[in-house]
Amino acid sequence: MDSGLLKKLFGATPTWHGSCVVLVDGAASVKTTGTDAIVAGGVKSFAPRITSGRVQGEAVCFLPEHNTLLVVQRSHSKQSTGEDLWQQTLIVLDSAHVVGVEFETIDRLTSLGLAVPPLPDKPRYAAGTLVG
Repeated sequence: MDSGLLKKLFGATPTWHGSCVVLVDGAASVKTTGTDAIVAGGVKSFAPRITSGRVQGEAVCFLPEHNTLLVVQRSHSKQSTGEDLWQQTLIVLDSAHVVGVEFETIDRLTSLGLAVPPLPDKPRYAAGTLVG
């Protein structure tokens, strides 16, 4: 991804921004679809793993002088004693491997100099769509 565009999205000075999904050109993220378990006889049963190029970040910072995007991931777990545990992971990405960035809102359009697109006046339904 162009570092100039990343600079417009995240600013020219290194500051932390809110959550977003960073799309990279490799299988950089591994997610489990369930929980690992120890079954009868002490045999481990592992949940299936899914790899993708979507890296979820709770905080993101762009370092323009290094063409690097820093992504912080946080995971929360609770011990049997009720104590909350937070694990924080720092991911350092080369901006040449960033394919895109996905935000939860469209507020970033203003940093690109674009206006928010207008909402449609009335709903448009495709032919044959049941409404009601």
